[in-house]
Formats: sequence, structure tokens, C-alpha cells
Amino acid sequence: TLIWHSQLAPWFAVDSVGNPVAPEVLKQRMHDHITTVMTRYKGKIKGWDVVNEAIVEDGSYRKSPFYDILGEEFIPLAFQYAHEADPDAELYINDYAMNVPAKREAYVKLVNDMKSKGLRIDGIGMQAHMGMDYPDFNEFEKSIEAYASTGCNVMITEWDMSALPTVSRSANISDSIVYNTVFNPYPDGLPADLAEKWNCRMDSVTDILLRHSDVISRVTAWGTHDGMSWKNNFPMKGRVEYPLLFDRDYNLKPFMENRLAESTAN
Repeated sequence: TLIWHSQLAPWFAVDSVGNPVAPEVLKQRMHDHITTVMTRYKGKIKGWDVVNEAIVEDGSYRKSPFYDILGEEFIPLAFQYAHEADPDAELYINDYAMNVPAKREAYVKLVNDMKSKGLRIDGIGMQAHMGMDYPDFNEFEKSIEAYASTGCNVMITEWDMSALPTVSRSANISDSIVYNTVFNPYPDGLPADLAEKWNCRMDSVTDILLRHSDVISRVTAWGTHDGMSWKNNFPMKGRVEYPLLFDRDYNLKPFMENRLAESTAN
């Protein structure tokens, strides 16, 4: 990832006394950073997430230092600098909650606007962090189709599915025992009935991905086995999750095992 507000060095967008830098200064720093990194790995890196997580769910731009100083221009500039640094590298934009209609519309407009100005953008990344009650699969599929309509490859960049109940992080639960039970209901293993529901839901996602395999260039699971998932210990220490394609003993989950069996049989 080249431009991402969440991993921005503290000095990058401020002057020596901590005030926001002038637009031209930030442009130069963006140019130097992108050029330095991409030139170092030129010919070795196939593609770059040029701008990451720039738009929020209501379709507005995230209030980051890049946006505050440069406005919407920072995204086309980043893609211009990236193409100049390595014309052969693929260039992507990536975000989460890409199934949300307002966010989808904003990204389709952004990508089409950039392309109309002759800027290169090769792929749109849909982070696919899911749960048992989200996202709405109809909206998820609509998003795949909408992003593909721009002429970009669609990429499922961070696929996992929480098997635990979705609980608001702002929930007012004062009793720590109740809190732990709500947030961490299955520390010793997922009940068989819930595991079956999880596999059925993941199988439904697989159906969608296969249905659009002509426009989806890759699917990346966000980790290998359940024990290494970022969802463990989040939003509380000790939370045990079951969101990935392999269990903690590296056994492939049933939905994927069945798919492979079908593929072999065919």
C-alpha cells in the first residue's frame, strides 16, 4: 500500500512545528515516497494498492491529511505518480464495506472519472470481511457487477467470515462475565450446528465468486488457518474466532473440501 491514512508517518503531512504543510509540499512528498518505493522494487512487484480506504460508507471522502490538504485531487495524483514510477506495474484501489450502495457509487464515479482523464487503474479491491448477518449478498453481488462495469478487474482482497454473533463494540455491558460470554461465546470450539450454518454461508459466497469469475481476477483469504486470524482477540483479549478456510489443525473446512471434490470429479 502506497497511500494509506492509517499507516502514515507522523511527520509526513506536517511542517517542523506541526502545522499542515502546503499542498505543493505534500504533493512532492507523495511523489518522492511513491517513486522511491516503486523504483526500488520495479520489475519485482506485479501490482500496488496505490490508495487504500479513502472513502467512507456514506460516499464521502475520508477526512485524512491527504484529503484535508489536497482534496479529492490526492487520489488521481497518487495514480499518476505510480504509473510514472513503474509503467508496467498494475495499479489498484482498495477498501472495505465495498457492498454499501453509497460507497459503491462513489468508487464507480471516481474510477470512471480517472479513466476519462487518461489515468491508469487496473483493479478495484473489495475487502471481504464478513459475518453471519452481513453483508447483504445481493448488494455484494451488485458491487462486483458495478466495479466490473468500469473495465477494471475486481479483486476480493481480504476474505474471511466471522462465525460469532455480531455485537456492537459500543454495547453497554457492565458485567464482565456477561461481556465475555457475549463477545466470546465459543472459546472451546464452534458448535456443530453453527459450523454447518457458517459453511453454508461461505458456500453461498463461493457461488457468487464463481458466477463472476470472468471479472474477478483473484480471491485472497485474509489468513490461512483460524488460529492466525486477526479476528482473534478482537474486540476483546481472549476472543476465539473461526473465520478462515482451514481450522486450527490445518484441516480444510467442509464447504471448500466439497468444492475441491466436485472439481476433481468433473
